Amino acid sequence: MNLWTAAILALLPPLILGAVLAWRGRPGQRFAAYQLVGSVTVLILTLMAFATDQASITDLAVTLVLLNLPGTMLLAVFLERWI
Repeated sequence: MNLWTAAILALLPPLILGAVLAWRGRPGQRFAAYQLVGSVTVLILTLMAFATDQASITDLAVTLVLLNLPGTMLLAVFLERWI
């Protein structure tokens, strides 16, 4: 196990906690958990790119960064209107 793999494993508990809160929390907690899961996923994908020496994973991380903000805005509109 190298340093990159250890860093990925260290980021898994916050990812799981955020996923649980996004599934079962109150609406405000779900919104914050959605942001946490998006940020941690970008970090994990970036670390995976370094761990496996595949630059294509970095493209996926950049795409997720670009789609995370509009997704967050859509979730905020949904929470404001219907919940």
